[in-house]
Amino acid sequence: MDLVALADFNLVARHGGFSKAAREANRPKATLSRRVAEFEAALGLRLFERGGRELKLTEEGRALHERSAKLLTDLDETVTAIASGGDTPRGHMKISAPLLFCQIAMGEVAARFANAYPEVQLEIVTEDRAVNMVEEGVDLVIRINPSADDNLIGRVFLRDHQVVVAPPGLKRPSGRKSVPAIVRSVDWKQTSWRVRHDGEGIETVAIEPILSLSSLVMVRDALRDAEAAAALPYSLVHNEVERGNLVMWGELDMPGTELWALYPSRRLLSSRVSAFLDHLKATFPTGSADELAAFVR
Repeated sequence: MDLVALADFNLVARHGGFSKAAREANRPKATLSRRVAEFEAALGLRLFERGGRELKLTEEGRALHERSAKLLTDLDETVTAIASGGDTPRGHMKISAPLLFCQIAMGEVAARFANAYPEVQLEIVTEDRAVNMVEEGVDLVIRINPSADDNLIGRVFLRDHQVVVAPPGLKRPSGRKSVPAIVRSVDWKQTSWRVRHDGEGIETVAIEPILSLSSLVMVRDALRDAEAAAALPYSLVHNEVERGNLVMWGELDMPGTELWALYPSRRLLSSRVSAFLDHLKATFPTGSADELAAFVR
């Protein structure tokens, strides 16, 4: 494939027309138009809808632009870094991360990275949904217990687990008695917890949800003013337990939580992403929940 022609196509697509692209690149409009037409002929595809005052991408053109623009940027930055004799991270980097991690730690983590790498323009997007990294221009995603994906590779950088906590004045139920509970909205219909105690086996605790909240931080905060128990990440309540504001009843009998940093396996790993992965490793050297708890205020 002609990479110069591909770059010309992306230039026109990014600016939405030949005139704007020509002015931006200081090149003749006719030359750009001819190069794109030759590129379309070589591919056997129509990449632009030509008609009227606006130049619009076809479905094929949009797909090509979404998938190739970032790759060209990465390639250009790699060549620039090699030509300058170094590999200093620079340019724009977009990271998608889950809400709870952003609420607890991402602000400080991102600020420290920005201080260390001033030539990187870091953008953090908070979302729990799965994103299409290539189409949405995302360089790195942080996800909780992600499903296997042949298109993504990465590493675990944090581990956590769920514990049941309650105010000191709330007694643990005995027998078949239920305990008032604050739960996440998705767990509103839950009727019990399986709680594991060190050396004591597993106990089933019947619960009666009295309040449902969409945010785990809200659940934690609600415990300060409610006579109820809740199941929450250890990192989120560790400090409250240490201060004596909450008492830990035990650990939920369920798989632990892993936070993964993921990136496309087919993409050349940029110096920006490599630097951020190293930054996560330095920030959480053992990957323990205690290290994440240190960020909780």
